[in-house]
Amino acid sequence: MFAFPLDQMVGGIFYEHLHRMIASTVGFLTIIVAIWLWKREDRKWVRILGLVALGTVVAQGLLGGLTVLFLLPTAISVSHATLAQTFFSIMVTLAIVTSSLWRDDKPTIEDHSEGIPIVSLSMMMTGAIFIQLILGALMRHTNSGLAVPDFPLAYGQWFPSLSPDAIDRYNTQLLRSDIRIAADEAVTASQILIHMIHRMWALVVAGMVTWTSIRLFKLSSLNKRIPRFAFGLLILLAIQLTLGALTVLSLKAVDITTAHVATGALLLATSLALSLRLLKVFGFPKRQSNVSLSVKEVTA
Repeated sequence: MFAFPLDQMVGGIFYEHLHRMIASTVGFLTIIVAIWLWKREDRKWVRILGLVALGTVVAQGLLGGLTVLFLLPTAISVSHATLAQTFFSIMVTLAIVTSSLWRDDKPTIEDHSEGIPIVSLSMMMTGAIFIQLILGALMRHTNSGLAVPDFPLAYGQWFPSLSPDAIDRYNTQLLRSDIRIAADEAVTASQILIHMIHRMWALVVAGMVTWTSIRLFKLSSLNKRIPRFAFGLLILLAIQLTLGALTVLSLKAVDITTAHVATGALLLATSLALSLRLLKVFGFPKRQSNVSLSVKEVTA
């Protein structure tokens, strides 16, 4: 991998092979982490998680190879992108649970707030962000990123028509606007649908982040560090939504699109870190018991 001549790394080859070399480095470092954890870590579940990370990065390398050999098939490419986020989440978890802060933190306290437990809410938010990243990968690898070229509307509507006549009009519009050329394949209804689902799920993520952040601000009396996550989440959300809009309006400019993907991963990592932090402070949510005593049992 590292014997490839540097003078041949030009154009797209530079980015492709640099990606491979970074992936090889990450794989090598993951081997070191897994061995180190197995020899020095006293918690069995952390040692196992290190092995899971190693297995994940190996599988990621295999998927990367298959992506190239089979010329970027959608299923494999999306799986490759999804597994990358999974591996990233595992490494974030390992970094947190092996930190001195995790080991030295105070014992768990009870969450007496009303409604959904904050730990559950944070986990739901993390899951929603992860789903959004999968939808983003699906949109990229099905060439659906510019299936809808305007924002915030979609072909002048809140949700575009998917009728055959409408699809023909959209393709004519894309050709006249020089967004696509005659040699490109026509935009399909499924591409437009994938694009719109990604947009709509962004609203779900925004709602989850906002809801969770409001709940976090109310926990300042219990823990001073937790509300800080709310500021980070809201700032990242604002940046991510802005980058998402600019990705469309700039016709997928490389720097903006890359920043959009990277910020999405950072938002996922922050949400996951929050969930782990809340688990450490509050523990797993306890189910409410509905068992009631009868009058005879009380008097007895």
